[in-house]
Amino acid sequence: MKTWLHKHPEVRTIRVAAADLNGQARGKRVPARFADKVVSEGTRFPMSVLNLDIWGEDIEDSPLVFDSGDADGVLRPTERGFLPMPWLEAPTALLPIWMFRDTGAPYEGDPRHALRAVVERYAERGLTPVVATELEFFLIDDSGKKLQAPVSPRSGKRRKAAETLSIRALDAFDIFFTDLYDACEAMDIPADTAISEAGLGQFEINLMHTENALKAADDAWLFKMLVKGLARRHGFAASFMAKPYPDYSGNGLHTHFSVLDESGRNIFSDGGPKGSDALRHAVAGCLTAMEPSTLLFAPHANSYDRLVPEAHAPNNICWAYENRTSAIRIPSGSAEARRIEHRVSGGDVNPYLMLATILGAALMGMEDKLEAPAPITGNAYALSLPQLPTTWDEAIDMFERSPVIARLLPEELIRNFVLTKRQERHYMAELSPEEQIEVYLDTV
Repeated sequence: MKTWLHKHPEVRTIRVAAADLNGQARGKRVPARFADKVVSEGTRFPMSVLNLDIWGEDIEDSPLVFDSGDADGVLRPTERGFLPMPWLEAPTALLPIWMFRDTGAPYEGDPRHALRAVVERYAERGLTPVVATELEFFLIDDSGKKLQAPVSPRSGKRRKAAETLSIRALDAFDIFFTDLYDACEAMDIPADTAISEAGLGQFEINLMHTENALKAADDAWLFKMLVKGLARRHGFAASFMAKPYPDYSGNGLHTHFSVLDESGRNIFSDGGPKGSDALRHAVAGCLTAMEPSTLLFAPHANSYDRLVPEAHAPNNICWAYENRTSAIRIPSGSAEARRIEHRVSGGDVNPYLMLATILGAALMGMEDKLEAPAPITGNAYALSLPQLPTTWDEAIDMFERSPVIARLLPEELIRNFVLTKRQERHYMAELSPEEQIEVYLDTV
C-alpha cells in the first residue's frame, strides 16, 4: 500500500472510508504525507458511525452512542489497498477500511465483516462461492422541479421514453461511458457489458464473476460510488434508488452465484440443464430466507414501490428455470456454468449485507438439505404464490424476529439495523414522496 502512494506522487490527499449499514461511505480526509501512519496503525472513529441513519444522524436509542460513551473502534485497511478516485478534479486516493475492536476482534456491526464470516463458513467446508453482480442505474437531470433524463451531450436532445437494449441510447452518452470504463479499469472494477434498460435514462452494467465474494461486494460498493461521482462531473446525476419514476421499472441489483469445491468443480452442475441436488438445496435455502430477508433487499421506503407486479421485479417467492418473472432464476447455458440468479434486491441495497444474506441462505439450504418446491412455469405475476412483504413496517418486523436471520447475521448487526430502519421509518413518514426522492437520489 505504501508503494502505491510512492508511485503516485501526484496524489496529495487520501480518503479512508468504510461502509455503514446503509452502504454509505463514512471516513476521513487525510493528507497523503500522513498516509503511512494510517496504513501501519489504522485510524479510529466511533463505532456508532457505522450505525447512522440515511441522513447521517445518530440513532437516538442506540446503545452505541451515549450508553457506551460513544466508544471508538479501530479502522484498518482492507486487502483492497489504495484506489484512485477518478470523479474528483484533484488527484486523490481512496483507502477502504473496516472496523475492529481494540482487542483486534472484528466489530460485528460492520457489514463487511458479516460477509467475511459467511465466506469463512464456506471455506471451512472446502467451498468457494463465485459471484457476479448486475447493477442498474438511472442517469437523471435533477436541476429542475421534476426529474427527467439528461440532455445527450451528442445530440442535445432528451430521451422521452425508455429504449430497451438501444445502441442509440448508449451512444448518446458515449463520452460518459468511455470515462466510466476507463475509471473502472483504474480502480480494478471488472465492468463488462453495458445495456440500455427499460426505464427512462436507465442503464445496466454487469460486473464479471470472481471467486472472492468480498471483492465482489467491494466492486459493487465502489462502482456505485464511482457512477454517482462521475455523473456529477459530467453535469447530471446518477442514482441507484429503487424507483425514481413511478411509471417506469425500478433499479435492481441482481446476483449470480455458483459454488466450487476444493477441486474447482462447480457443485451446482450435474452435466445437464436442471442442475444438481446442491443447487436445489441452495435454492431452497434462499427461498426459506427470502421473506425475512426482504428488509435487506428492500431497505428503504422507496424500495417497496419497485416490488410490484409486472414491473420487471419479483413480488413473490418462487424459482424457475430461465424465467425473469421469478425471484430466483436458473439461467440456461453451459452446464459447467450452472448458477443461481437472485433477482429480489434493488439497486439501493448495501452490497455486503445483500451478499452475506444470499450466500448465507444458500449455505444453510445445502447444510440442512432443504427441499425446494417445484419450479414455476409461465408468468409468476399471474400465479397464486407466497408474497414478499409489501410494506416497510412488515419487512422490519419480520427481519427482527426471524430465527433464520439470527442464523445468518450477527446479533449486534441485526439490532443496529432494526434501530436504524425504525428511526428512518419514523422520519420518512413526515415527508412527501417528492421529499423522499430528494433524500434517496444521491444517497443510496
